[in-house]
Amino acid sequence: MILGPQYNQWLALLSNDQKCLAVLIDPEKTTVEMVPELLRRLPEQTTHFFVGGSTVPPDAAHDLVLAIKQWSSKPVWLFPGKHDQVTSAADALLFLSLLSGDNPEYLIGQQTKAAISVKACGIEVIPTAYLLIDGGRPSTVARVSQTSPLPITPILPIVERALAGMFMGAHCVYLEAGSGASSPVSGDIIKAVKNTLDIPVIVGGGIRTEQQLNQAYAAGADLIVMGTVFEKTGKAL
Repeated sequence: MILGPQYNQWLALLSNDQKCLAVLIDPEKTTVEMVPELLRRLPEQTTHFFVGGSTVPPDAAHDLVLAIKQWSSKPVWLFPGKHDQVTSAADALLFLSLLSGDNPEYLIGQQTKAAISVKACGIEVIPTAYLLIDGGRPSTVARVSQTSPLPITPILPIVERALAGMFMGAHCVYLEAGSGASSPVSGDIIKAVKNTLDIPVIVGGGIRTEQQLNQAYAAGADLIVMGTVFEKTGKAL
């Protein structure tokens, strides 16, 4: 697969030692009318927007992406939880395969259902190995996908799954503790995955403070995703 401009621009940022921050905006929790105020109070270091969620209805993502792009020039990437959460209004799509679980519907089923519409809309596709890590409490991803997260120990099985994802063609790996996790993905896990892989590492779930953000960066995270903290506090870090 030919690498697209969005992915290459991300790699260029990383090559200049810039750590990236994506703010995840869930269409179920954010209306179009809320966008201007939401963007006004986001951290200055924000480099990307992710739009999506586990239970987003069709067309909701499209309207929200258009609203974000009206007020910001930062890249907007889709983070879909279902095959019908696709819109050509976004700049790129994380084409996720849930490698932490054994439910074929989220390994290949949803991907098959989305393939034709993704091809038709012409959006840039970023193949992504998606690994759900135990964040200390039940997550929506686990409930919707009917899979269990990977235990935080031992670390080797997490590394093995991430490495398998890379060998299967993923252009990045996403380590996810789950929205509202009580504990983010640990630095030891991030470091072990980063030191083994040759592709960027995205980390999300449970990161609420600047200290946690910096710890994840120090461990090797290339892009950190935050969302719940802004939904609950209504302010930047």
